[in-house]
Amino acid sequence: MSQPTPPLGSLRVIESSLLGPGAIGTHLADLGAEVIKVEAPGGDYIRDMTWPIIEGVSLLHLHVHRGKKSITLDLRTPEGVAIYEDLARGADVVIEAMRPGALGRRGLGYEDLKKINPKIVFCNLSGYGATGPYKGLPAHGIAFDTWGGVVKPEQDEEGFSYIPEHASIGMHAGPMFGAMGILAAVIRARETGKGCELEIGQSDSTAYMDWYRIESWLAYDRPEDVVTGNKSDGFVRRAPGTAGMKEGVRYQLYESADGSVLFMASEQAFWKNFCIAIGREELFERWPGSKFADHARGNRALQAILRDVFKTKTSEEWIRLGGEKNFPIAPVNTPKTIAEDPQFKNRFPLYPHENHGADMLPFPVKFPGETLPIPSWAPTAGQHTDEVMTDVLGYDARKLAGLHESGAFGRRKA
Repeated sequence: MSQPTPPLGSLRVIESSLLGPGAIGTHLADLGAEVIKVEAPGGDYIRDMTWPIIEGVSLLHLHVHRGKKSITLDLRTPEGVAIYEDLARGADVVIEAMRPGALGRRGLGYEDLKKINPKIVFCNLSGYGATGPYKGLPAHGIAFDTWGGVVKPEQDEEGFSYIPEHASIGMHAGPMFGAMGILAAVIRARETGKGCELEIGQSDSTAYMDWYRIESWLAYDRPEDVVTGNKSDGFVRRAPGTAGMKEGVRYQLYESADGSVLFMASEQAFWKNFCIAIGREELFERWPGSKFADHARGNRALQAILRDVFKTKTSEEWIRLGGEKNFPIAPVNTPKTIAEDPQFKNRFPLYPHENHGADMLPFPVKFPGETLPIPSWAPTAGQHTDEVMTDVLGYDARKLAGLHESGAFGRRKA
């Protein structure tokens, strides 16, 4: 049985990116799009950025540019600009994952490219977007999380501030929303024959991912007789988002015999199931709680009992019991331990380092009955230049030799 065409097998993307924002093209490449990364002759210095460095190349590059082709172009030369125009002429998408206007300064902005390809979708992904007082402010990934209120400064034992461990949001959410916007624009372009320009700020994406807390604070700015707390809390306002979980009891973290679990019996029915499962029906009779969203907030007597109960079984035993008796409970993993979790192993068959340079998580969307294309090893700078010139653009050997001689791809080292 032949494998179906990949979901994005008909999509061609020209990507001009620096560092992590190149992940916008990764999502498309993982779904089968042909993504051609255009690099300056010196190459994207992402290969030297952050840690770990694996056999001289950063994990950041190995992941972000897997499945892509790389060519080098010197856009300071007219020949290099002409090649870029030829690439855009036959492409669906041009990605400018860097400060807005970088390609425009070379005569390759949206207004330039739509003249030669009216269906082109031109997407800029930058730190703070194309408007606003911060639009030209240089930044790296954590900046979007501090700007978005996601990271709180902490101090070490000597009183120096430091960046605490946290899950990065902006540098991942920005590319994800960008890829979604690109696909929406391509669908419309194929229907109407007209492309468009779109732009995404990684900072905007951070704020949007944290909409619940931000919108809660905005709601709390309104009068208390209009915006209240939860019914099960007597309508008293809690702190927004997970900050309001600190005093929870039936929705809380507990130590198990060998680690920790997250207990989530906030619905009365689940709470009853749990009490029956552990043979402690009297807990339900004494504290039945409300029907929905009742965390037994501040009930220290119950919390002390549950603290002792959860220490009687291993995390694995609690997870198994929750599944059997129908009450919500979850493992508590770390980025280091999650790879051993059975659910992780089932859902994330890793791309092995032997084939990709590093052990990597695959794209998380499943297509039942299909296998997404396995991405190729992240390229070296310019690795596919000649291949793209001949196979994609149809340049013959004579023209290709002339372009090398002109310096369109950068000067070859002696």
